[in-house]
Amino acid sequence: MSAAKKYLLAIDNGTQSVRALVFDLDGQLIAKSQVEIEPFFSARPGWAEQHADYFWSSLCEACQQLWPRLDFPRSAIQAVALTTQRATVINLDRDGRPLRPAIIWLDQREQTELPGMGPWGPLLTLAGAGANIRSFRTQAEAHWIRAQQPDIWQRTAKFLLLSGYHTYRLTGRYVDSVASQVGYLPFDFKRQQWCAARDWKWAALPITREQLPELVPAGGLLGPISAQAARETGIPAGLPLISAGADKACEVLGSGCLEPTTGSLSYGTTATYNTVDRRYLEVIRQVPAYPAAVPGLYNSETIVQRGYWMVNWFKREFGQPEQSLAAQRGVRPEALFDDLLRQVPAGSMGLVLQPYWSPGLRIPGPEAKGAIIGFGDIHTRAHIYRAIIEGLAYALREGSERHEKCSGHKIDRLKVSGGGSQSDQAMQITADIFGLTAERPHTYETSGLGAAINAAVGVGLHPDYKTAIGRMTHPGAVFTPIAANVHIYEQIYRQVYRKLYGKLGSLYKSIRTITGYPA
Repeated sequence: MSAAKKYLLAIDNGTQSVRALVFDLDGQLIAKSQVEIEPFFSARPGWAEQHADYFWSSLCEACQQLWPRLDFPRSAIQAVALTTQRATVINLDRDGRPLRPAIIWLDQREQTELPGMGPWGPLLTLAGAGANIRSFRTQAEAHWIRAQQPDIWQRTAKFLLLSGYHTYRLTGRYVDSVASQVGYLPFDFKRQQWCAARDWKWAALPITREQLPELVPAGGLLGPISAQAARETGIPAGLPLISAGADKACEVLGSGCLEPTTGSLSYGTTATYNTVDRRYLEVIRQVPAYPAAVPGLYNSETIVQRGYWMVNWFKREFGQPEQSLAAQRGVRPEALFDDLLRQVPAGSMGLVLQPYWSPGLRIPGPEAKGAIIGFGDIHTRAHIYRAIIEGLAYALREGSERHEKCSGHKIDRLKVSGGGSQSDQAMQITADIFGLTAERPHTYETSGLGAAINAAVGVGLHPDYKTAIGRMTHPGAVFTPIAANVHIYEQIYRQVYRKLYGKLGSLYKSIRTITGYPA
């Protein structure tokens, strides 16, 4: 390859791995390194923590593994962009050192004893928002740390998301992207900036403005790569770090979604359904639309908290035969798991799964649990596996219908990314359950590609996002609905799946009361 060509470096710190990715200006993945990570450790049931330095050292390792794989000089790289998992928080002292392990987005602890909110408390209760505000506060990591580890909170000079922490390590500056702000923070999602001084969120949380970073819109300059970061990562010192967005926001951008009539599905650890709009729309009341990775746009989102995590759960608990055989044959286990899906007809011979292994945001409620109904003596683990894939697609379709009702836009096609999109069978099931064409982007690394698009626009290699998306995103395999399967799925979805939670919800509440789980 010619050294005259220009390239972009994207760093993607997801839940399962850290990846360093080099793209060209046509969106082609030129080189990649990947370091698998332990998502979290758990000192108590429901807790999920990981050391901040572990994330940083994994990022450094991914970068250092990348350089020998390039057949052009690093000087051909024009910019860097960073995307990370969302809602993972880190406490730093005044010297920028972590005070405790990061609390990961999967963490389920709550702080139920809360200080008052002054006059805001009665006002919000009168407005009918009291219960939702209390839920927001009990789940805010800052409240738990302040109450349970007051010495740490007192020494917390900066309270950052993982994106902000990596940005600090890369540049030495306390700055972060607007489009990374997803979590229990005093952030105004509608205005896409920190809340105004008199906003209720400052009273609802113990966080001060001084503890938060400065915010930079997607495509803006976060800072140059520092000399220290260059020594640790191998990224050339002085290279501009361009603001991107959280991993889901970048996935939407990297899938080429700009229109409100396109549904963006992500079969990642968390399964999500997103639409893009210029309007701020709360598809679920009091669940905000998040900043898109394109400035001024919003992503309205439906989440299945334990998305393709469930596939990993199945592989761990039931998939040893395929994993052993894959190792013997030197092939990826996913190919053999696709064979399991082929063995079972649409509808899994009556097995229907509700994929709420963990509660979601507002819908379903905090008592939510998973369920599989319809078992008979004909069912095998292959049926369970297919029911998992179908259940996730049912849940996302339900979310899609809420989006259509809220926005007034009819979804006419799907773009599907994330680990699950690598499965042809999962793609076909998705097309059949939605009754829509499902398109796989040309690269699996859509989150990294979205960050690279931000970098390209940020340093002027493409003049705007429309041009960059046109140049850097391309259609991959396209899956069209199979009429016979659509018919089966439509009946199961309408007559069984949609009614399932309403019938089981009270039982979930009883289980929670009796067992105390989920806490």
